[in-house]
Amino acid sequence: MQGIFGAVQKTSLRLKWWRTTGLDYRNLTGPLEFDDFISVFSFSDLFRNLRHPTGGSFIRPNKVNFGTDFLTAIKNRYVLEDGPEEDRKEQIVTLGNKPVETVGFDSLMKQQSQLSKLQEVSLRNCAVSCAGEKGEVAEACPNIRRVDLSKNLLSSWDEVIHIADQLRHLEVLNLSENKLKFPSGSALTGTFSALKVLVLNQTGITWAEVLRCAAWCPGLEELYLESNNIVISGRPTDVLQTVKLLDLSSNQLIDENQLYLIAHLPRLEQLILSDIGISSIHFPDAGIGCKTSMFPSLQYLVVNDNQISQWSFFNELDKLPSLRALSCLRNPLTKEDKEANATRQLIIASIGQLKTLNKCEILPKERQTAELDYRKAFGNEWKQAGGHQDPDKNRLSEEFLTAHPRYQFLCLKYGAPEDWELKTQQPFMLKNQLLTLKIKYPDQLDQKVLEKQLPGSMTIQKVKGWLSRLLKVPVSDLLLSYESPKEPGIEIKLENDLQSLRFYSVENEDCLLVRW
Repeated sequence: MQGIFGAVQKTSLRLKWWRTTGLDYRNLTGPLEFDDFISVFSFSDLFRNLRHPTGGSFIRPNKVNFGTDFLTAIKNRYVLEDGPEEDRKEQIVTLGNKPVETVGFDSLMKQQSQLSKLQEVSLRNCAVSCAGEKGEVAEACPNIRRVDLSKNLLSSWDEVIHIADQLRHLEVLNLSENKLKFPSGSALTGTFSALKVLVLNQTGITWAEVLRCAAWCPGLEELYLESNNIVISGRPTDVLQTVKLLDLSSNQLIDENQLYLIAHLPRLEQLILSDIGISSIHFPDAGIGCKTSMFPSLQYLVVNDNQISQWSFFNELDKLPSLRALSCLRNPLTKEDKEANATRQLIIASIGQLKTLNKCEILPKERQTAELDYRKAFGNEWKQAGGHQDPDKNRLSEEFLTAHPRYQFLCLKYGAPEDWELKTQQPFMLKNQLLTLKIKYPDQLDQKVLEKQLPGSMTIQKVKGWLSRLLKVPVSDLLLSYESPKEPGIEIKLENDLQSLRFYSVENEDCLLVRW
């Protein structure tokens, strides 16, 4: 450091403006003297974004905050100052430009000021730098269970351990945005014996340090590691075995192969992989239609803000035996556009056990519609690949089975698509779009059979609206189906109001059946 200042003293220079100094050095041309008014430090917010080990900045010595101990910070935040009781009964706070009188806050503040009863403590950005005197935290605040120490001046795990060691009931600890160094020597087993939730976002922690830290937390259930540039470099064998939620968001160095290293955590139920740049995933131990042994307990997967652009990604997710919920927003394949609903339907059809997609429940009717649409959409491709209505004559190509691994199951569930379902649409001309239909009312024998021309692109919802006006019957009471003279005795329900007549393969001379 002296060498740096020596060079500064020997050379005339012009310094850039630093927002943290409050001094304007733009016109400075003379040499700097270290002892005058400038010191260099490398901690706190000044260097939070400077990764270099010798990084620093210029700051006035009288503006430096060296931090405070844990208990003092609690007292500053929660303990009421002495004063007349009447002065604390009512307080005026300003919301926008309007003063608001608070009532009852005094009793809440009194309760919080009793440190021995505190269970939840928030000390975010309170300049906590150390634990303080040994034993004083345990004596003053023995019942604390949840602590937020994010964005403070903690620089060593030693101080964190000294704090946690005095909080025997500590269950939740947030250390985000502290640049923590690990202590030398062996790990301290059982230091966080009651801890269930540990938040280490933006701490610069490495995977090796994560595993070392996890050894102190035998009952850990939730671990948050967002934005740490982590590379998963080893398989957790004796640690993280109780973790149910793992957040690895915004760690851009993680790839598909690294995920295999955490694939056998026995209790992992929620995995958050948002913004890690992943585009593909593959479970090599499971073939077409089989389930993987990886991630055996995973129920909820989050892959928002990634690079997913191939349907094979969702086909692979169908191999996860316990997957019930998926969030995959803002990917190339799932962008919010006019095709968003069709994309949702395809994902639902691709993952058979899914119950929730992008935080929206998948109702049984939506699943049935999605799977029937999928079965029809790829019906011609299925037939060209060797598909046949007779299962004994099926000779499907490996390429088709790989691209559509659930198609055979859907054929078993709903029946193989018939030839009349697979007819391609005719060119878009008015004469080809008008369908001549007979309209019958099976439950209303006094109603005459009506013949009507309707556009094939007309949605079921619009057909119901027209019939509602014609019959003076509420739209909600109408049930539609149709039958074709080519398939006598087979009645097809028109259940999806958003689909068109052409979608259901309604043709000329078909009969529309109306009930209410």
